[in-house]
Amino acid sequence: MSQGIVITGAGSGIGRATARAFLEAGWRVALVGRRQATLEESANGDPNALILPFDVADPQAVEAGFAQVAARWGRLDALFNNAGVFLKGATIDEIAVEDWLALSSVNITGMFLCARAAFGQMRRQAPQGGRIINNGSISAHVPRWGSAPYTTSKHAITGLTRSLSLDGRAFNIACGQVDVGNALTDMAAPMAQGVPQANGEIAPEPVMDVAHVASTVLHMAGLPLDANVQFVTVMATAMPYIGRG
Repeated sequence: MSQGIVITGAGSGIGRATARAFLEAGWRVALVGRRQATLEESANGDPNALILPFDVADPQAVEAGFAQVAARWGRLDALFNNAGVFLKGATIDEIAVEDWLALSSVNITGMFLCARAAFGQMRRQAPQGGRIINNGSISAHVPRWGSAPYTTSKHAITGLTRSLSLDGRAFNIACGQVDVGNALTDMAAPMAQGVPQANGEIAPEPVMDVAHVASTVLHMAGLPLDANVQFVTVMATAMPYIGRG
């Protein structure tokens, strides 16, 4: 029987590209997102796709969704904890508190809830174990201008990854993190046109095909559980990251 993975934020961008890569590789894929129509577009009619429209920030919906996966497949082999949002660039005093709370509910609480549900299922199942892959972003290491909420959330995910890696050892649960820089999705498209730089200028930045992110996650998920990619950065080679600022 083929392995099964839950992919959050699967309706667009990195999530969509990754879901399609796993389906093409023969995995069973549960596609999670808030809009059923976009999830169905991502699945493209593949019989190995399970469409699960729910909000990752809703604790009851998350528990029900992961229970549906367990009931359908009998086990869960992997989670790509990918769903996330960002805010328009601004200094912290210009950011509305309600916008911070909305971002945190997805980028931090949502990823915590999905990791919690996956970890519990992987711990209970027989044989025990599985893999959780968190989408961190290069903002888990260095910020862009005006990105305090997003950068804070991604630093939090690095802490989550490290904690899950340690806590999961007793249950054969591996956890790693993929940090992505300038993958060409709808969210990143403005980078090719021009975005604020640390020196105050507006300048275009190099981008890369999102397929490279998908293939990296597929490689991480395909490793045996006695091997783990703890952290990996996948980025457009010439983007301002090394030396940013």
